[in-house]
Amino acid sequence: MLRRKQSDFKPDSQKISLPKLFHTTQLQRLRLAKWGLYILTLILLLTVQDVILSRFRFFGATTDLAVCGILLMTVIEGVDVGSLFVLITSTLYYFSGSAPGPYCIALLSFIGIAATLIRQAWLRRTKLSIVFSAGAALTLYELGLYIVGMALGLTRWDRIFSFLLTAAYSWAVMIPLYSLINKIGLIGGTTWKE
Repeated sequence: MLRRKQSDFKPDSQKISLPKLFHTTQLQRLRLAKWGLYILTLILLLTVQDVILSRFRFFGATTDLAVCGILLMTVIEGVDVGSLFVLITSTLYYFSGSAPGPYCIALLSFIGIAATLIRQAWLRRTKLSIVFSAGAALTLYELGLYIVGMALGLTRWDRIFSFLLTAAYSWAVMIPLYSLINKIGLIGGTTWKE
């Protein structure tokens, strides 16, 4: 009588336990922590901008902290991840009530993606290139706001200096802000190589 050899194959169990459902690897936990810290940083920047800095105007202008954070994070994350990130965050920024209008979604998305593409194509990944790319994108964003405001009759032609001062103040804030955002961006490693 021949005895059958037991198979090494065991079918998956049909019951799902809670620990198995929420099991994550260490890399997944690190990346979730990174994105959670990005979200908290943007909420903090938006809160500081709306509650504190919006009360102070120097020569008719103030910083634009939320846009600084969005553009820095977009350029740091690269074009693959940054494109989706800037689209989602610019939409949430508009719905936060702090954005000037729905056109900020298109402005932030197109300018952020273009800045990231240009930085990746022609510049090495350094602190200077990232801050310069995000700062140039912020300047173009402020000029875009001015042009749209002029077209819609929301601003006057002589207010261009306040838009440029906002860009200049935001450039000054981007330099120390880069250190914080870059540290958060290094959690879990980079998702793309150059």
